[in-house]
Amino acid sequence: MFDRLPPLQTLRAFEAAGRLLSMTLAAEELNVTHGAVSRHVKTLEDHLGVALFRRLTRRIVLTDAGSEFLPVVARSLAELTREAERLRSLSGAARLTISTSVSFASKWLAPRLHRLMSRVPDYDVHLDVTDINVDLGDGRIDAAVRYGTGHYPGAAAERFLDETVTPVCSPQYRREWSSPADLAGCTLLHEDRMLANWGLWFAMAKMDKPGSRGPAYSHGSLAIEAALRGEGIALGRSVLVAEDLAAGRLIAPFPALKLKAERGYDLVYRPGNRDHPKVRAVREWLAAEILAG
Repeated sequence: MFDRLPPLQTLRAFEAAGRLLSMTLAAEELNVTHGAVSRHVKTLEDHLGVALFRRLTRRIVLTDAGSEFLPVVARSLAELTREAERLRSLSGAARLTISTSVSFASKWLAPRLHRLMSRVPDYDVHLDVTDINVDLGDGRIDAAVRYGTGHYPGAAAERFLDETVTPVCSPQYRREWSSPADLAGCTLLHEDRMLANWGLWFAMAKMDKPGSRGPAYSHGSLAIEAALRGEGIALGRSVLVAEDLAAGRLIAPFPALKLKAERGYDLVYRPGNRDHPKVRAVREWLAAEILAG
């Protein structure tokens, strides 16, 4: 009987395309090409002997057969996923794996991870640190914390923390500054690819950016480390500098001049997993940490 089942990849492609009504969006969600989704859907239609979509100009719509088949496929894939996760959890203690970026892990998440572990004693908590947006579809990562715009193809996301930037430096580096103009001549520390940069901060302060040059770093945490060593003044992201400011290792000479960052921190997970116990545990822990300051 089972030898007449369609290939699994064709069902995944059909479910995504049918739910999103777009081959392009389905390709983004599945991390494959548009052509691959189209071929999988065509293979499934040939296997079943019926058309599942009507291809119109710049859009697709489900046929009657496709509309009937879609909820069956979606339900079956969801049940397979849940059962696979249940079986994986049988091999020893259940694992809770969180993926996040290098800077956020080192400056915010890792120092607080022991409190998550105490909240979820039935889970072995694993931290996967990378600046690459990992594929959540393979089930290896339960939830991710990402610094971004809130849109992550193939994943659901909810914003839990916005961010501002303001200059920070070590107490030893501070001079007698009374206005942003006094930063002329200082070494400005930069974070590569950060849109909320020194130029925008000086513009917000209604001043031209001084001509001072300074090194640029691939990670915000590296710019902060340079500021801690007294090598210059960094435009610190509020989340990454909070602990150092509270401990007095850094100071903010112009605390009222805060520029809203273009990105924020999002909890990211597989579509349909919002109420999964692991995702819920991470969400509740993040909320508790933010509330505690």
